[in-house]
Amino acid sequence: QVQVTESGGGLVQAGGSLRLSCVASGSFESINTMGWYRQAPGKQRELVAAITTSAGTNYTDSVKGRFAISRDNARNTVNLHMNSLKPEDTAVYYCNANVKRRIGFGLYDFRTYDYWGQGTQVTVSS
Repeated sequence: QVQVTESGGGLVQAGGSLRLSCVASGSFESINTMGWYRQAPGKQRELVAAITTSAGTNYTDSVKGRFAISRDNARNTVNLHMNSLKPEDTAVYYCNANVKRRIGFGLYDFRTYDYWGQGTQVTVSS
């Protein structure tokens, strides 16, 4: 089984900073892309930032220049550094890990799965 655990949410004033951390643990061969998503009340979950194993990154337009995603492949961790926070950044933030797992004994018996953390609340007050 695979577990994804987030930490670091909280309450901050507009203009402040927070860092979210996430670790993936359990039984898997490797982790492909890791990312952070968020879901505000009454809205759909959206991608905030993602990072590949080779450190290629992708950000949603609203956080470009303010958020930075990073990962440590050896520790299976991903961090999201959030600066210049705005009230519209308020949401539950979820960590996602796209994980490669063995499904059989053949040379190519692998499959990828998406695993999610339980979510961490980020609240930005005006």
